[in-house]
Amino acid sequence: MTAWFFRRCESTDCMHNPFFLHQHYAKISIHAKEVSTVRSLWISGMIVLLIAVFFMGNQLLSSEKSVASPRGTEMAAPAKENSKAKQSTKTKQSSHPSRASANDLKLMANAVYGEARGEPYEGQVAIAAVILNRVKSPSFPNTPSGVIFEPRAFTAVADGQIWLEPNDNARKAVQQALNGWDPSGGCTYYFNPATATSQWIWSRPQVKKIGKHIFCR
Repeated sequence: MTAWFFRRCESTDCMHNPFFLHQHYAKISIHAKEVSTVRSLWISGMIVLLIAVFFMGNQLLSSEKSVASPRGTEMAAPAKENSKAKQSTKTKQSSHPSRASANDLKLMANAVYGEARGEPYEGQVAIAAVILNRVKSPSFPNTPSGVIFEPRAFTAVADGQIWLEPNDNARKAVQQALNGWDPSGGCTYYFNPATATSQWIWSRPQVKKIGKHIFCR
């Protein structure tokens, strides 16, 4: 544009007109400012657009992650289902003496003495066998101590007789049960009909009676 102006001025002698030159350069300056303003606005717009795209991308990524990852409450199973799954996958302990700890042997002797010290020896072995049968069942804890101290499982625990010092018969009864003798016939429950207060226990299938105890499944 400036070259055109000078070529035109050479033919019209406008180069010698100061007023004309001032107006022309003023127009050039205004045009340059307009171009600069438009360029600045364009650059600012592009920056704003890039920032907006960046934040929208982050929000989209966050939403995709929240959809892909289930909530903790959805990932976790209900307590009852967890308990059943744990019971079904419980490792069954061997009844061999080498698998029982000294503490297991002591607690089982305490339980037998506290529950059946006045019962026939066979009945005492049967009590120890019931404890082992519960250990092997997925419906009960998988250790003798867990079975013995399960809430409301044994009267001797409730009334404190579990802490009485067992005699030799109780200890021998535990050892024979660990060796495989099970006079109960595989039962996991027993009760004294003369003192039982639970109506539910009478609904269990009864197998045999030894002394004052009825053994059932």
